Amino acid sequence: MSILKTLRNHWKLTLTGLVALFVFSVGVGISGAYVLAATSTEEFCVSCHEMSYNFAEYKGTIHDKNRTGVRAICTDCHVPHTPGPLVLAKIKASKDMYYTYISPSIDTKEKFEAKRAVMAQRVWKEMMESDSHQCRSCHRADKMDVDAQSGVAQKKHAKAKAEGTTCIECHYGIAHTEPSGPAPSELFGKKVAVN
Repeated sequence: MSILKTLRNHWKLTLTGLVALFVFSVGVGISGAYVLAATSTEEFCVSCHEMSYNFAEYKGTIHDKNRTGVRAICTDCHVPHTPGPLVLAKIKASKDMYYTYISPSIDTKEKFEAKRAVMAQRVWKEMMESDSHQCRSCHRADKMDVDAQSGVAQKKHAKAKAEGTTCIECHYGIAHTEPSGPAPSELFGKKVAVN
């Protein structure tokens, strides 16, 4: 009870402390949101020269230019869209700063190409584990016009749905040059999609 009595006796100090804590919390929240937004732009992603290799091969792909004008940028595919996983992904991405600036392992096109398969496989694994959540955030199966798809696409999508195949098992190397080596399903086994 003595703490409550002390707080009552020093109500001005307590109120000032609570207001300061509130203002600080709002400031941290706004600053954090700003940093997350600023680091989720295409301009930010391609600002380091290492990403210029990726960006050059992305240009002109179906995710860059298409008949509908809907354009996916880096973060649409490479960053989760829900708050908790988004913050976690940003924290994990800070290691990229280490590999880019402190211990440059992809600072030349040759080094980048040497690590292309490893980097792609890391992304494929994450996509397999998330049931291609990154794809599904834009491509919704329940909104697809199956009749507008080619006959081959209709058959493959029907088979994939029946087998529980997830997007990345077939659709990889779409926005970037496909590395040589095994496909995602060969590396990580079949993923049973939870549509």
